[in-house]
Amino acid sequence: MSTHAGSFHETETERSTLDELEIYERIGEEGFQRLIAAFYRQIPDDDILGPMYPEHDLAGAEQRLRDFLVGRFGGPPRYMIQRGHPRLRMRHLPFPIDARASQRWLELMGRALDEASLPEDVDQALRQFFAMVARGLINQA
Repeated sequence: MSTHAGSFHETETERSTLDELEIYERIGEEGFQRLIAAFYRQIPDDDILGPMYPEHDLAGAEQRLRDFLVGRFGGPPRYMIQRGHPRLRMRHLPFPIDARASQRWLELMGRALDEASLPEDVDQALRQFFAMVARGLINQA
């Protein structure tokens, strides 16, 4: 078995057990930048999510999500240093997130992942993470 990510001899089992903290090492700042920029390009014209993001703070929201994900997946903990514990549910309570909004967020993030063209195992790990978080942030029936 290889111990090097992406090695030619890597087995299917090794690829499917990607350590989430290795994601930053694999895609770096540039990968997260591509992903989150692709996501936020869709927000202003979206009829469900667009109204939840104040236009004057769109760049700030983009930076906060990027910093959160970078730290969450093994990179520098900028989000924690600047804002403290993520407390995702608490921070999202002011926004009416129902199943429809959660699903739309996942759709837009899915398109962003497609556009970002990240390595397959990283893509799958992020999709699983985003699905779990999106379900957990629903705060309206």
